[in-house]
Amino acid sequence: MTISTTEEKDTERLVLATKFFRALGDLSRLKILNSLLDGEKNVGDLVELVGSSQGRVSNHLACLKQCGFVDTRRDGKYIYYRIADGQVRQLLEISQLMIAKNAERIWACTRVDASND
Repeated sequence: MTISTTEEKDTERLVLATKFFRALGDLSRLKILNSLLDGEKNVGDLVELVGSSQGRVSNHLACLKQCGFVDTRRDGKYIYYRIADGQVRQLLEISQLMIAKNAERIWACTRVDASND
């Protein structure tokens, strides 16, 4: 039996945090979340907003749902997506404030490339 050390637990927690932020590190997923800040939408609405195929948008939505960023509601044959809770909204709002404060430095950063999204 292996006993996890504090260092292993810290590493595991950071790996999980990395996965959390990778879910947010996609332009299409951020477009989806940003649009859901205005209220719930169905896949067709989001396909139009994101500009990707229905299959791609559905995959992004599945990721966001699995990670706890969005919830769903069924109405007949339509499924509507919405921000899961206030903490997701707060996270997006705080990130926008931080981005606004550091936009010039973020744009100048050569270590992180967002162009391959």
